[in-house]
Amino acid sequence: MKKQIILSLVIVLFLCMASMTFAGDNPLKAQEKKVNASFAALIPADKVIGVDQFYQVYQDVMAGKKKAYMIDVRTYPEFDAFHIEGTDHINSGLMYSIPKKIKDPNAEIYVWCRTSKRAKYTVGFLYKYGYKNVWLYNGGVVGWAKAGHSFVNKFTGKFKITEYRKHPSKAEKSYRIR
Repeated sequence: MKKQIILSLVIVLFLCMASMTFAGDNPLKAQEKKVNASFAALIPADKVIGVDQFYQVYQDVMAGKKKAYMIDVRTYPEFDAFHIEGTDHINSGLMYSIPKKIKDPNAEIYVWCRTSKRAKYTVGFLYKYGYKNVWLYNGGVVGWAKAGHSFVNKFTGKFKITEYRKHPSKAEKSYRIR
């Protein structure tokens, strides 16, 4: 009798976990989209630029023709793996530290991430903090790679990504230790 009860509980627990795993509807997903849209709405439309515009800004800053902060808000491992040479890094989870580092509310600031989701949150917060000249580079490192621009890291130096993958290929998964 005791074994049957335990077995029944295990089966019920398994079924509950399976139903949560396979349930496609996340009740928080719609709210998350609303929150993301609310931060994106804080960004003036003329302060959203694509890869070509950002590349020109990048060239001008690197040549000393323009003063601006260029901030990659991806995680530390992402930034260490590769980043745009000469740019700054502040993890999006630490965006509250930006006012301590950039004290001028009129400073020209460009922000990006892998695509644009974390960057939208960060730029929205910066506008809420009182910054007035913040730009969202909407293409992120994916757009930069697709445009054929180079990256750097401390191990390989300068390189170009010829194929940007969101997830590892099947071949890469096959040799991973599990």
